[in-house]
Amino acid sequence: MNTTLPHPDSVALDAALARQAILTKPTGSLGRLEDIACRFAAWQGRTVPAPLSPAIAVFAADHGVCEEGVSAYPSVVTGEMVKNFAAGGAAINVLAKGTGARLEVVDVGVAVDLSQLPIVHAKVRAGSRNLAREAALTRAEVEAALEVGAAAARRAIADGANLLVAGDMGIGNTTPSAALICRLTAYSPDVIVGRGTGVDDATLQLKQQVVGLALNRVAGRQLDGIDTLAELGGLEIAAIAGFYLEGARQRVPSLVDGFIACAAALAGVAIAPGLRDWLLASHRSQENGHGLALTALQLEPLVDLGLRLGEGSGAAACLPLLRLALELHAGMATFAEAGVSDKPA
Repeated sequence: MNTTLPHPDSVALDAALARQAILTKPTGSLGRLEDIACRFAAWQGRTVPAPLSPAIAVFAADHGVCEEGVSAYPSVVTGEMVKNFAAGGAAINVLAKGTGARLEVVDVGVAVDLSQLPIVHAKVRAGSRNLAREAALTRAEVEAALEVGAAAARRAIADGANLLVAGDMGIGNTTPSAALICRLTAYSPDVIVGRGTGVDDATLQLKQQVVGLALNRVAGRQLDGIDTLAELGGLEIAAIAGFYLEGARQRVPSLVDGFIACAAALAGVAIAPGLRDWLLASHRSQENGHGLALTALQLEPLVDLGLRLGEGSGAAACLPLLRLALELHAGMATFAEAGVSDKPA
């Protein structure tokens, strides 16, 4: 796998910063909206970025670790929720429609047969293995899932997307995500493992123990990013990492959603460190450890709305904010154009 990624365009960044300095406002008065616009300028290689054209891909898979009783919901809900996506009834369907985002649903590893649904069928295997007892996936399965994500990115970009959003659906997936974050940041399970879909105190303690078992199983072993995903990850998590990596290869940034997306981003950075330059964090979720994972990625979230749904919902909710940041950068008059006096040099 080619792990060399392009860099954002520093010349375009400087030109965008110069434009911000002459718009009819006090310098820096639009705060992070200015930074967002300038980052898109660097990503697109344009002083004034093209209008936002987002694409959302929701990747779905099941997890063998559910055998340990780590989720408040049974694994069958994964397939049932994919059916809900296909019917247009989930939160991400509403958010995609409301923000004008392209939406695709990808079965990368759901345990049940969903072949009758109008979704993308790219099942690598019917769910991962129990990571508490053995490797969740083989290296070849991770590579296949990475390619599923990369193919989804290529489809979105070919369709005109200039921002990628990955969503997840997989009952139990906060457990492998926590294990990945712990392994990739060196934080302990007691600060990273959270309640996921809303488990009680006893199940929370069990989740922490299960993550500890998985980490102990690989302790002392040298693992690259792909091997780490194989030991501790899941198929939708690997697909999201592949989605982000392919976007960066094609100079298209990704807006990172919540806890699961953050775990995938960390895994992607472990595979290709340059990925970090192509990521923007959308929100800070309620899940334990999400803020710590964002810090490890050197990302500052745009908002904190108390969300913990997944599906790409937090990122989708931020799309209007990004669209406005780009419109402000493109549409505001300069001091000279408006005939407004600038402050003395």
